Amino acid sequence: MNAEAEARDQSDELSGYRYEFYTQEEILYLDGNSLGLLSRSAELALLRVLDEWKQLGVSGWTDERAVPPWFFLAEKLAAASALLVGASADEVIVTNSTTVNLHQLLATLLVNSTDTRVNSVILTDSLIFPSDAYAIDSFISMANYWAGKPRLSRRSVACNGEGLLDERTIAEAMTGDVVMAILPSVVYTTGQLLDLMYLTEEAQKRDVLIGFDLSHSVGVLPHALSSIGADFAFWCGYKYLNGGPGATAGLYLNNRHAGVRPGLAGWFSSSKETQLAMEPELQWSSTASALQIGTPGILSMAPLCGSLATIESAGMDRVRAKSLRLTEFLIELLEPLRQTYGLKIVTPREDARRGGHVAIRHPEALRISQTLRACGVVPDFRPPDIIRLCPAPLYTTFRECAHAVVILQDVLEERCYLDLPTERPLIP
Repeated sequence: MNAEAEARDQSDELSGYRYEFYTQEEILYLDGNSLGLLSRSAELALLRVLDEWKQLGVSGWTDERAVPPWFFLAEKLAAASALLVGASADEVIVTNSTTVNLHQLLATLLVNSTDTRVNSVILTDSLIFPSDAYAIDSFISMANYWAGKPRLSRRSVACNGEGLLDERTIAEAMTGDVVMAILPSVVYTTGQLLDLMYLTEEAQKRDVLIGFDLSHSVGVLPHALSSIGADFAFWCGYKYLNGGPGATAGLYLNNRHAGVRPGLAGWFSSSKETQLAMEPELQWSSTASALQIGTPGILSMAPLCGSLATIESAGMDRVRAKSLRLTEFLIELLEPLRQTYGLKIVTPREDARRGGHVAIRHPEALRISQTLRACGVVPDFRPPDIIRLCPAPLYTTFRECAHAVVILQDVLEERCYLDLPTERPLIP
C-alpha cells in the first residue's frame, strides 16, 4: 500500500503546495478541520500588516501604502471568500467570529421579519455543533423575554439508525410553524455532506428561511450559495482556510435581503461613504457589509489575505478532487480494520455525501486518540467515541495517510492505550 501511496503522491498535481506550509516530517497532521497549518503566504501577509502598523501607525486605516488600507480589508477578503462560497462580493463579509455572526444573522433576519406566526420554530439537527445551539437558544431566550411570552422555540431533527441525517426527514420537519432552518453543510462529527440544493428548494417551497454553517466545508469543497438561493451562511477562518487560531470568520447574506437593517449594529455597519462622517444616526450599508459591528481585528484578518490567495491559486475544483481521493484512500485503508478491531467507519462512502474528513467510531476512541498523538499522529477526538482523520488537500500526502493507518493498526493490535487524565483541548 505504501507503493500505491507513493504513486498517488507522484501524480498529485497539488503536491507543490505542501511546501507552502510549515509541516513537520515527524508529525502526521490529520487535524486540518480543527486548525489549518500556517502557510508562508499567510505569514508574509501578517508580517506585511505588522510592518504597515510600524511604518504608518493610525494612517494605516486609510493610507494607500497599506495594501489595502485597513478600512477596506474586510471587503477585500469578502471578494476572495465569495469565490469559495459561490456568491457575489457584496453578499459576503469577513467579520467577527462564527458564533457572533450567527447571532447577527438571527437578529437581522428574525427581528426584521414580517412573519406573523405567533408560535414559531427554528429547525436544527440533533448533531448541531454545540456553539451554534448555544447561540440559537440564547437568541430565543432574549426574543421570548422581550415578547413577554414564549413565542419562539427550537426543534431538532434526529439522525437515523446509522447516525446520519436524512434530508427528506429534515424537509418533512419543515412544518407550518417553522420560520427558519439552520443546518450544517458538513456534519462536524460524522463528515456527512448534506444536499444543500435539495434542502434549500424544500425550504423555499415552505416559506422557510434557510442558512448553513459552512465551517467544515468552506475551503475544501466548492459551494454555490447564490445559485441555490440559500438565505444565509456563516463559517470560520481557521480550519481549511488556514487563517490561524481565532482567525476572523465570514458570513453570506443573499442579495434578496440587501438593505435590511442590521440586528446588531455598530459603526462598521455603516455605509463606507458615510462611515467616517460619524453621523448621529446610523446609515447602514446596503450590502452584507452592514452585518459588521465594531472595529475589525486587523491582525486576525491579515493571514487570510495570504491563505485565501493560496486556495484561489490551487483552485477549488482541484482541492475538492484531491480531498475526495484522500478520504477515499483513507477509507480503503481503514476497511480491513473494521471487523478485526471493532472500528466503525461512519462517514458516507459516496462522494456526493462525504465532506473533507473521515470519522471512525470505537469504544476506546478517547484513549486511542491520545495514544496516536503520543506516536506522532494528530487526529481529533469528539465525544463520546469518534476519532476524526482529516487529510488537508493542500499539505497532506497519501503517504502520510498510509503511515497513519499503519500506526493506528499497531495501536489497536497492542491495545496499549494511554490513559491520560484528559484529552487535549477540543478546538471547533
